[in-house]
Amino acid sequence: MRLYFRPLPLFSLFCLLLVAGLMWLGTWQIHRLHWKLGLIAEVNRNLTAPPISLDAALKLGKAAEYHKVALIGRFDHSKEGFVYGIAEGVPVYHVLTPFTTEDGRVLLVDRGIIPQENRDPKTRAAGNGTSVQRLVGVWRQPDPSGPFTPTMDKAERVWFSRDVAWIARADHVQLSAPVLIEADATPNPGGWPKGGQTVITFRNEHLQYAITWYALGLVLIGCYGAMHVSLGRLGFR
Repeated sequence: MRLYFRPLPLFSLFCLLLVAGLMWLGTWQIHRLHWKLGLIAEVNRNLTAPPISLDAALKLGKAAEYHKVALIGRFDHSKEGFVYGIAEGVPVYHVLTPFTTEDGRVLLVDRGIIPQENRDPKTRAAGNGTSVQRLVGVWRQPDPSGPFTPTMDKAERVWFSRDVAWIARADHVQLSAPVLIEADATPNPGGWPKGGQTVITFRNEHLQYAITWYALGLVLIGCYGAMHVSLGRLGFR
């Protein structure tokens, strides 16, 4: 008894290309998995490292992402704006305020979130001090506006994305860097805004995707073999 196999030429070529494509997709997802794990490790290192200076952050450029930065200066609360968001299923507003350092450089700071009823600055006057203060925040790249992002509500000073360039233009503010500083969780007087809103959870489903692609490839191989058996082209005799 010996094995015999008479493959269907065109069908075999098609299945070969399809299996190769599925295996490539699975391998690509494995590479993405290692990239994502490396990114998560880098972010955790940056967040747990001591705060760096503004000059150090500017020198790092994009590599400064998720680094803590220490700044000394004053907020300009007259130009604070709001970005609509959701926190724990409840509508909130991120308070974005220009911050001028002691040497005159300006950055936009996400001071944290407030509930809808505290949008009026008078309801949180204690947290809107004008004295010089030390601020520690996380260096973040801004959220770009998309084609479906609603336009700003000029009357209420509400935006629907943290597009710092857009917000700065609306307020005639010249930023020293096109980034957003997310204030840490240090409590503000009166409790608002509530800082420490940096999102550090990364979706990582690349392993599941890789398993899915590899499994589809194996299923296709099994179906290919079963078809040839049913046609009498694969078996023993």
